[in-house]
Amino acid sequence: MPRPVRSSSRSKNQKPRPKPLRYQSFELEALSGLEDVAEAELREVPTVRGGGRLPSGGVRFQFADAGGTWERLSRLRGAVAVYRVEHWDIPRPRAFLGHQVLGELMDFLGSVARAAGHQSFRLSAAGRDSETFTRLIEEIQEQLGLTYQQDDGEMLIRFRPYEQRASETEEGWEVLARITPRPLSARAWRACNMSGGLNATIAYAMHRLSGQRERDRIFNPMCGSGTLLIERSLMGPVDAMVGVDVSEAALSCARQNITAAKRNIEVAQVDALHTGLPDRSFDLVVADLPWGDAVGTHGSNAALYPAFLQEMDRLTARAGRLCLLTHEIKLFERVLAEQSRWQARELFQVYSGGHHPKCYLLSK
Repeated sequence: MPRPVRSSSRSKNQKPRPKPLRYQSFELEALSGLEDVAEAELREVPTVRGGGRLPSGGVRFQFADAGGTWERLSRLRGAVAVYRVEHWDIPRPRAFLGHQVLGELMDFLGSVARAAGHQSFRLSAAGRDSETFTRLIEEIQEQLGLTYQQDDGEMLIRFRPYEQRASETEEGWEVLARITPRPLSARAWRACNMSGGLNATIAYAMHRLSGQRERDRIFNPMCGSGTLLIERSLMGPVDAMVGVDVSEAALSCARQNITAAKRNIEVAQVDALHTGLPDRSFDLVVADLPWGDAVGTHGSNAALYPAFLQEMDRLTARAGRLCLLTHEIKLFERVLAEQSRWQARELFQVYSGGHHPKCYLLSK
């Protein structure tokens, strides 16, 4: 007697099982002082797991992307860079020239170059001019077809001894390959740069730590090239956002960047201390105050800072906030102590271009 044939309708209607995610090792690099901000943003990324702070301040983690492009990591705004990481249990860099290890190294670098679309590379390593690294550069050029450009190569490749966390005993060497052609802080919207312009990663951190509220009316005095305005606009909606600056050159630069970012932000040529705006026009003021070197002088800042705090008190609502960045730390804290309108707490101190500015959040 023939066996009955089972219906295959169920199997036809069944969705194919998703392929298991393949996790790979990465490292996040942050500005010194903004490690917590970068790590908090990273934890919000789906399929990120693990994670741990290294002695250097970097964050090692695992990530899986079904598309194999790591595109989600390339959109992080609080980090300087993200690297793919691979480890070899070898005693010294010369071992990378061995047949098996060299093949593994080329496979690793080739996979990063293909996924990221890199066309060129540069090297960061102690003893970069040694015979060993000279030969490695030649091998990368020959086997992967990448152009060596030490000043501005797209794929930054770092060779270093294995960086251990406290609980680890592994040794050897590791290679880190940056997954983006430029640092993440070099925003795609940056069509115009200005001397003394604010790092976009710092601007992101200022907004993140001062609180994001859709109902906020935001004012950015001395807006420069528009970094604080654009970064907040990219983080989500707000009720209103206005920037002013006395420099027409700065406003021209800001408008170029705003257009490149495809944002709708109002900027105007107005003195921040004499706007003519009604009292309590804003809920949040964000400002990168003059540091007294590239912009302003210590003498002019001594007059500007107290007048600024007074005017922002007038312009902000009764429960308004004021988020400020400055390198004139002693001056600012002295001015702060001499007034009673604002109470301040320090949000962070960050290393930026040879300076160590502090960011404060003030409330009434």
